[in-house]
Amino acid sequence: MKRILIVEDEEMMAGMVARVLRQEGYAAETAGDGGSGFSRATDDSFDLLILDWMLPDRSGVQILRGLRAGGVSTPVLMLTARDQIEDRVEGLDAGADDYLPKPFALPELLARVRALTRRSAEAPAETTIRAGDLSLDPVRHVVRRGDERIELTAKEFALLHLLMGRPGQVFTRSVLLDTVWGMPGEVQTNAVEMYVSYLRKKLDRRSEPSHIRTVRGVGYAFRAGPEA
Repeated sequence: MKRILIVEDEEMMAGMVARVLRQEGYAAETAGDGGSGFSRATDDSFDLLILDWMLPDRSGVQILRGLRAGGVSTPVLMLTARDQIEDRVEGLDAGADDYLPKPFALPELLARVRALTRRSAEAPAETTIRAGDLSLDPVRHVVRRGDERIELTAKEFALLHLLMGRPGQVFTRSVLLDTVWGMPGEVQTNAVEMYVSYLRKKLDRRSEPSHIRTVRGVGYAFRAGPEA
């Protein structure tokens, strides 16, 4: 039976969607805020997340970025009353697999759920990311340089996963805070610099340039090779 987590603060909406999904044979569970939704999506194994954009404690986009940075590849259907093209692009760029504006018809919701759960069942497991002799396995949560295993904290791993997954892309400090920490107002403003420094100490070799490149006045980018 496919398991679906609905992260929605409107109790009536969440209950209605859960009932309809259960009638269709899914195991539907609900979370009423971003914090519990993020925790359950990280700790449990779901086949689909239905995620509301507007939540009281953090946005659905913040949750989604945090999940993707942490290696959670569960398909996500974003629900939102925001219907501007820019908003849809932001949600999809953050890692959403599909987007359904409110109000929506239940048959359309069910059709999208069927498509996403079918796609997730057919999709291969996420593969190891490599750059030279550096490798990151998002499933086993393992980082190696050659034959040496590099021990990273959860935040160090999430930061490296985000940067390494998009080599050459420049991430601003605010985007990194938003994505990796989820709630930037609750962490030190120099957290990004601190964790980049930690990663460099663990990953870099004296004879080679750092894999994490500083773009002055902007942020950081992952250097996949000598020309990156």
